[in-house]
Amino acid sequence: MRRIKLTDTTMDMILIMSEGNPGAGFALMDIIKDHNSIDPQACMGAVGAILLLDTFEIYGTDIYVIYNHKCNSDVRKMLMLMRSVQLGFLGQDKLQSMAADRQGQVNLTDDEWSELDKKVCDQLEDFKRAA
Repeated sequence: MRRIKLTDTTMDMILIMSEGNPGAGFALMDIIKDHNSIDPQACMGAVGAILLLDTFEIYGTDIYVIYNHKCNSDVRKMLMLMRSVQLGFLGQDKLQSMAADRQGQVNLTDDEWSELDKKVCDQLEDFKRAA
C-alpha cells in the first residue's frame, strides 16, 4: 500500500520512505540532487522517482540495500534500475527481491546490467549514458 500522499512535501517523502534509515535518507537526497542531470525526461523529476519507489513498495533498509549494495551508491544505476522496471525490461518482483536481499544472493550479472543499461538508454535518448 502506498504511503506518500498528495499533500506531502519532499522532506515528508524522504522521512516516510526512509523509515528512519539514514542510508536510505542519503540515497533519496542523492536522487533529488542528481536526478535532473541523469534522467531529464522523467515525469515529475526526482519526486517521480521517489513515487516509483513507493509504487514498488520499496522502503527504508530496502532502499539502502538497492542503493548501496546493488548499485554501489551510484544514483545513475539506481535510476536506471527503476526505469528498467517502469519500461518493462526488469520485473518489479526482481527489483523487490534485490532490495530485500540482505545476504547478497540476488544480483544481476555484469551482462544483465549492461543489457538493461543499453535498453533504457535506447528507449530514453536523454538518459545519461554510462561513463
